[in-house]
Amino acid sequence: MSATNEFLWAIIGLLLTIFSTFVQAFMVGLPWSWEQQGVESIPLGVTFQVGAVLLTGCVGGKNAGVISQIAYVFLGLFGLPVFAQGGSLNYWQEPSFGYLLGFIPGAWLCGFMAFRTKRRLECLAWSAVCGLLMIHLCGLVYLIGLSFLNPTTVSPKSLPELIMNYSTNPLPSQLAITCAVAVAAFILRQLLFY
Repeated sequence: MSATNEFLWAIIGLLLTIFSTFVQAFMVGLPWSWEQQGVESIPLGVTFQVGAVLLTGCVGGKNAGVISQIAYVFLGLFGLPVFAQGGSLNYWQEPSFGYLLGFIPGAWLCGFMAFRTKRRLECLAWSAVCGLLMIHLCGLVYLIGLSFLNPTTVSPKSLPELIMNYSTNPLPSQLAITCAVAVAAFILRQLLFY
């Protein structure tokens, strides 16, 4: 992929990540219930933010993914309210900050794996799942580290609850978003001929 395309996808990825932070994810109810209940939307309880990170990696590649997420983290740390709870230099003390840092290696891994093989749906899905797992791994390591280094922010007693809130509970919904990302990336890469 050319440097121009990577730069454009980095900008697109940054904008997608910022805007998707504030967009709740929904899925459509099952088709056989549409006749009785109409088309209903079911909230997934998460935003599309992780999906934007993974889509950037799957379509823009590893460099675009990393650049967009580094820019996102820096914008939030330097005061722009792009994170879910605002943004400032003190945001590193938030329990969720490790997951935001995980966007960087997650986008890189997703982009690296997405462009290693031919463009196939299952390869894109696997690369997105690996990127998602990397995000959660970084978030968990950060949470555990924060509980030992700064127990006033994250006490060891609250660690299981935080792991449930930030990893265990959102993971099924994020896996559903990952499936949608793989399909969208497959279609986009077909349309863009790469």
